[in-house]
Amino acid sequence: MPAKVSQMEFDKARVGQVALVFQGGGALGAYQAGVYQALHEAGIEPDWVIGTSIGAINASLIAGNAPQDRLPRLREFWRRMKHGALTQMAASLPGFGALAANGLTVATGLPAFFQPNPWAFLGPNVTLGSELAGYYSTSPLEKTLRELTDPALLNACAPRLTVGAANVQTGEMRYFDSRETPLGVRHVMASGALPPAFPAVRIDGELYWDGGILSNTPVEAVFDDNPRRSSLVFAVHVWSPSGPEPDSIVKVLSRQKDLQYASRAASHIARQKQIHRLRRIIAALAQELPEDARQRGDLKALAAYGCLTTMHVVRLLAPPLQGEDHSKDIDFSPEGIRTRWDAGYSDTVRVLAQAPWTRQCDPTEGFILHEAAAGQMLEDA
Repeated sequence: MPAKVSQMEFDKARVGQVALVFQGGGALGAYQAGVYQALHEAGIEPDWVIGTSIGAINASLIAGNAPQDRLPRLREFWRRMKHGALTQMAASLPGFGALAANGLTVATGLPAFFQPNPWAFLGPNVTLGSELAGYYSTSPLEKTLRELTDPALLNACAPRLTVGAANVQTGEMRYFDSRETPLGVRHVMASGALPPAFPAVRIDGELYWDGGILSNTPVEAVFDDNPRRSSLVFAVHVWSPSGPEPDSIVKVLSRQKDLQYASRAASHIARQKQIHRLRRIIAALAQELPEDARQRGDLKALAAYGCLTTMHVVRLLAPPLQGEDHSKDIDFSPEGIRTRWDAGYSDTVRVLAQAPWTRQCDPTEGFILHEAAAGQMLEDA
């Protein structure tokens, strides 16, 4: 584990709310835990945590605990996610250890996360019921989350918690938000119910699957929030939107997964930069109107589309591990979890030391992107 980050001066009044946004990605979510550790040690606690799938689970462990308990509960969760002794033994086999470990995970599950559903193997056409139709049961995850989170704190909005899920019947994305409705462990599980492995979860009479099916990058929830607030957003991505040309079937499968779950992050960012610039332009034009015109109801309504909020978005991108493939999201090996956690910690320590959101920026820009990838800070976009 890298050396701890020292406490830093952080001008909260200048940046506005601090939002922490997590993609879904199974075992890759250990990187997110490392990001939170660095923020926590720097004295920066989020005002809002947003996640999908494993990102929703990590977010619930942060929101569902007091500040002093958050890091220990994250550590305990990821300790429970590690492969058991038999799987670790298989992983040590020379040549095909990783393949054997992944095979055992698929065959036997993870004791604190998911276990095989024997009824699913009676045949694909056997009626199991909408809330049982999956190759695995996630009842172990429900037990784990109930043990590691406090229901009252989940809904205390300190920080606010938002988890994304896909409505099975309507195909619409739904963001369950503790500011709007009481949240529980079932909402978090709905966000991570990835078919056909995991069965849908019913919330208020509606069935939900993993939000990553529709949008695995839930940062849009921050951008579309109302009322709009200036924010410093740590957007933690675990799937790479760019990569080399694949030249084997395994590399094709890995690249396909990256592209699917990166969820068009680049296009979302480009759209938001454009929207925020337009909002600034509208606000500036509204100020040029005569005072009597500003009081007209129709012009007031139009002027409301403008705002002067500033969004600083720090995008942290998890690096690939040596030799990983399309099964990396089920790599719950102790080494894989430790390496990804340490990478998230190190990347965030580096970003905090540089504090790119403190630099001068174009006053006409309402959206400023700061990229962090491959172990270094890149130029601001």
